Amino acid sequence: MFELKTIALFIITAIAEIVGCYLPYLWLKQDKSVLLLIPASASLALFAWLLSLHPEAAGRVYAAYGGVYIFVAMLWLWGVDGVKPTMWDIVGASVALIGMAIIMFAPRNT
Repeated sequence: MFELKTIALFIITAIAEIVGCYLPYLWLKQDKSVLLLIPASASLALFAWLLSLHPEAAGRVYAAYGGVYIFVAMLWLWGVDGVKPTMWDIVGASVALIGMAIIMFAPRNT
C-alpha cells in the first residue's frame, strides 16, 4: 500500500509541477494572458507542498520524484502536446521509473 500511495502522490505532484510550468510557457510562447501566472503560481506552491508529504528524507524524495516526473512528462507530451512518444522516449521513461522504484522501495537498514 505504501508503494501505491507513494506513486500516486508522485503523479499528482508531477501534474502540479508541469501545469505550474506549462501555464507560463503559454503566456511567454503563445501570447496567452498574463493572468495564467496566477494559477501557475498556485500550482507550483501545491507542487512544493505535495513533495513535503513524503515520510522519506527530502533528498531521496527529490531524486526518486524525478523518475515519475519524466514518465508523466512523456504522457503530457502525448496527451497535451499531441506528440506520440518514440520507442526511446518510452525506454527512457521506463528506466527512470525503475530508478525511482529502486530509490524509494529498496530495503534499508535504518
